[in-house]
Amino acid sequence: MSVTELAPAKVNLFLHVGPPRADGRHPVCSLAVFADIGDTLEARPADSFSLETIGPFASEVGATSDNLVTRALAAVGAPPLAVRLEKLLPVASGLGGGSSDAGAALRLALRLSPDLGPEVAEAAARGLGADGLLCFRARTSLAEGEGEVLLDAPVLPVLPAVLVNPRMECPTGAVYRAYDEGPGRFVADRPSMPGSFETPGAVAAFLSSQRNDLEGPAIGLRPGIRDALDVLRRAPQSLLARMSGSGATVFALCADLASARQLADDVASAHPHWWVRACRLNPA
Repeated sequence: MSVTELAPAKVNLFLHVGPPRADGRHPVCSLAVFADIGDTLEARPADSFSLETIGPFASEVGATSDNLVTRALAAVGAPPLAVRLEKLLPVASGLGGGSSDAGAALRLALRLSPDLGPEVAEAAARGLGADGLLCFRARTSLAEGEGEVLLDAPVLPVLPAVLVNPRMECPTGAVYRAYDEGPGRFVADRPSMPGSFETPGAVAAFLSSQRNDLEGPAIGLRPGIRDALDVLRRAPQSLLARMSGSGATVFALCADLASARQLADDVASAHPHWWVRACRLNPA
């Protein structure tokens, strides 16, 4: 028996970053949502573990022995599985791809071996990095601490959106170093938020007074991010455009899915070398 899981793209609607601590890590406050697109994983019981990667970004995945999927399954003590990872999200793109793949792998392990228990999987997820638990749960959350403290988020509507990556990697470590050396606000502040938002327009209006503190440093390293943002911000369908995570992917929120699809078609036509996808964030 084989089972499949979506490893959804993670999008940071805002990302407030505090000053580095003694260990070099940063406190954050972020409203994180997940898309209805992402990588896909398929797994089945096997005599020994194997990981096959396919898809347009398969060649950019790290060595199988040190892949986050491999580490996640080893950490949870899963029985041997044959895993196929279809890599559809760009690598090092600010969409949580590797962490989301690991989270999906843990969910697959639980489905195939329910006796492992969700608490064991959550413990393994926490050990995979700041986004590990967030991507294992894969639901809209307010993330604090280093990203591992997950709080209830406001109730959001489905958010039609367009994701754009100008086909460049943006290494997280380099972006944080640039942030530390720059004139950032260095405040991981939690904004005052209502309990719920009724429309994408209301979400966009709220987000317009928030920020992604890594956007400027990332643009300094990868100026192409500004080009992608400019394209989205000029588009009539765009309610708000911002970078996700540490880049280089940017997103635009739209009023409805038809507008998002039209915007994605327009951007893809004008910039055929970019990675462009219409999607729904916070899908039902």
